[in-house]
Amino acid sequence: MSVSKRIRVGVSPLSWTNDVLEDLGGDIPLETCLEEAAAAGYEGIELGRKFPRTINKLQPILSNAKLKLASGWFSGFLAERSFEEELEAVHDHALLLKSLGAKVMVYGECGAMPGSAPLDEPLSLSPALANISLEQYAQKLNNLSVSLLKIYGLRLAYHHHLMMVVETNDELKAFLEATNDLVGIVLDCGHATAAGVDISWVIENYGNRVAHIHMKDVRGDVLDNVINNDLSFNDAVRNGLFAVPGDGIVNYAPVINFLKDSTYDGWIIIEAEQDPEKAPPFETVKKARSWVRDKIGI
Repeated sequence: MSVSKRIRVGVSPLSWTNDVLEDLGGDIPLETCLEEAAAAGYEGIELGRKFPRTINKLQPILSNAKLKLASGWFSGFLAERSFEEELEAVHDHALLLKSLGAKVMVYGECGAMPGSAPLDEPLSLSPALANISLEQYAQKLNNLSVSLLKIYGLRLAYHHHLMMVVETNDELKAFLEATNDLVGIVLDCGHATAAGVDISWVIENYGNRVAHIHMKDVRGDVLDNVINNDLSFNDAVRNGLFAVPGDGIVNYAPVINFLKDSTYDGWIIIEAEQDPEKAPPFETVKKARSWVRDKIGI
């Protein structure tokens, strides 16, 4: 099957409005985000903080914009609570995704993070996977992935992420080895590069586990400053760590080859947590859409 028939291209609303830093894009209406996403040539979008979370309200908004719902982030706490508690907590979110046609649920582990505002803590305080029982954690995730697929038709797409328990290359390897194949991952090219993850190794050994792809880039000079001065994740975002693909140091060659040569049949999402006043959203996501056409042919 050709690349254009297997893969859909979407965009994250983070280029317009940041989910955590309320001043970044706080004044940009959701309607502007959706109109510009469609005008830039995207087929779908992920959830953001300004999106209504009821089916009756969100469905007509997306339909009017002619956009599909690609997925949406769920802040999970399996590192701290039981599988049963997590399954109950995820219900409304998973039902929304299912009802609007999404096939994957992005899962970010927010348990075991430091302080009351962990994304404002220095990156050196990132929680280590070794601090929790990986065997127990993996079993809970295995169970959750089975239930999500059975009840909602959703594949769990686990997001390795800076400042979370699965961040580094060794942590991602250990995580993949401990969990079963039904536990998919979000291959986030920006977080991977910033954390030193070997993207080629992940694709070569666990390409079947890639359930969703976030394509963002990393500015090398900003990354050096973040590391050398032990800045926080939020400081990194404010300083412009992330950019659209092609504007940074991410080696996209293995990802592009994977998309062209594999049977991957999900979404690729352009995602760049940038200050919209410094990086005008429509222009940057339109440039990224052209980059995808040029590099991947879709």
